[in-house]
Amino acid sequence: MSASTRSSLSSPPRSSPGAPAAAGLETMPLSRVCGILVLLSVGLISIPPPCHGGNILVFPIDGSHWINMKLLLEELHARGHSLTVIRGSNSWYIPEESPLYTSITIQMDEGLENFFDEYLQEHMKALRDGASILASIKITKDFLSMITQGSFYLDADIWLFRSDFVFDFPRPTMPNVIYIGGYQCKPAQPLPADLEQFVQSAGEHGVIIMTLGTLVNALPKEAADEIASVFAKMPQKVIWRHKGERPSTLGNNTLIVDWMPQRDLLGHPQTKVFVAHGGTNGVQEAIYHGVPVVGIPLFFDQFDNLVRLRDRGAAKTIQLGDLNGQSFKQGLQEVLLQDSYRQNMQRLSSLHRDQQ
Repeated sequence: MSASTRSSLSSPPRSSPGAPAAAGLETMPLSRVCGILVLLSVGLISIPPPCHGGNILVFPIDGSHWINMKLLLEELHARGHSLTVIRGSNSWYIPEESPLYTSITIQMDEGLENFFDEYLQEHMKALRDGASILASIKITKDFLSMITQGSFYLDADIWLFRSDFVFDFPRPTMPNVIYIGGYQCKPAQPLPADLEQFVQSAGEHGVIIMTLGTLVNALPKEAADEIASVFAKMPQKVIWRHKGERPSTLGNNTLIVDWMPQRDLLGHPQTKVFVAHGGTNGVQEAIYHGVPVVGIPLFFDQFDNLVRLRDRGAAKTIQLGDLNGQSFKQGLQEVLLQDSYRQNMQRLSSLHRDQQ
């Protein structure tokens, strides 16, 4: 190495005559230069990257579907998107005023308020009496003939598929299909004091919880009486969401409620069995918390959901037309006493949580 080279490495370069004072960085000690660079780097890292919010029009399905949709809206709102929600004037779930979105309310025919009540009663009657092709055609003609699928679905850029690889059967999907099943599931929170006291009073036998979702307030009276009679003879305590006529056979071990904290009860260690209709939210929460199911499917996707759980050994299904005291008692005892149901559901829970 030449002397001139060594000199250039060991001493700072000389400024030329007339150079501006701003060039003083050349003579600044190296430690101060490094300190400034570190501060600049930290400052740049702390500045969030630029993003562009969009105007998003949301046309949600009412009912329990809104529970999932609201979670998506909360995340979109937090990221700066402007949201507009179209809702019906007789919406059950979707509030007109919200800090998350601006709403457009469409006036609905008042007769639609009774639509589901009439449909459900006719549908459950057909299931109890023995459904036939003619009965199915009549129900479809009277209640479902106005429902059509819009061709705009074919133009979707991304499909958020509310299912799970753990729960679904193998199927081909396109690259724009994203599985988000169970994203609404959260760890359980403490129960209200009175409910916690009731649950703990069950002791080693544990608790059975039952709900048929938000659309079905009550089963036909004879079915409700038979279910209540079976519950009354069980050693477990029972929490049952039921808003119909109080069953005449109700036992002291059964608590009737208008509403229950389903997620928190499913996540409670005392809960042994979930008696449910097989709705998507309830099924996914049961998987998340590892609670086996006794299913009574009524309509829509519930039959399919319960078939998937049954085939994985995590549920026992009872058709409404076959529901009586004997079949309900047999189904409950099978799920309670055979450890395979809980083990299979807990395995599904472990696989589901492993994806998160």
